Amino acid sequence: MLNYFFKKKLRLLKPINFKYVFKKHDIQKTFELIILGRPNLLGYPRLGINIPRKNIKYAYQRNVIKRLIRETFRLLQHKLASMDFIVIAKKNIIFLKNKNIINMLENLWLKYHQ
Repeated sequence: MLNYFFKKKLRLLKPINFKYVFKKHDIQKTFELIILGRPNLLGYPRLGINIPRKNIKYAYQRNVIKRLIRETFRLLQHKLASMDFIVIAKKNIIFLKNKNIINMLENLWLKYHQ
């Protein structure tokens, strides 16, 4: 039985972790989203989210997007390679419906399957 929790160990929390991924990364992108990935030695994937206030003005919109990103990651975490991921949202994402954002994220995550 797989557990689909999103525990603290699955998150990128410290700036040094973000710098590690930004320094040298593999990139997958669309007009609305960018996923940066870099292999880690932990044996499981970790997620960091970056949604600049400059791109999306209202906090409630940023929070909805964060929830969608976390949820797709949570459901697919067992299929993903052991990498550190940073998801960056661009301005155009607020014009999409939630279902479209989920589909886009799932397609981007597919490229990182084991």
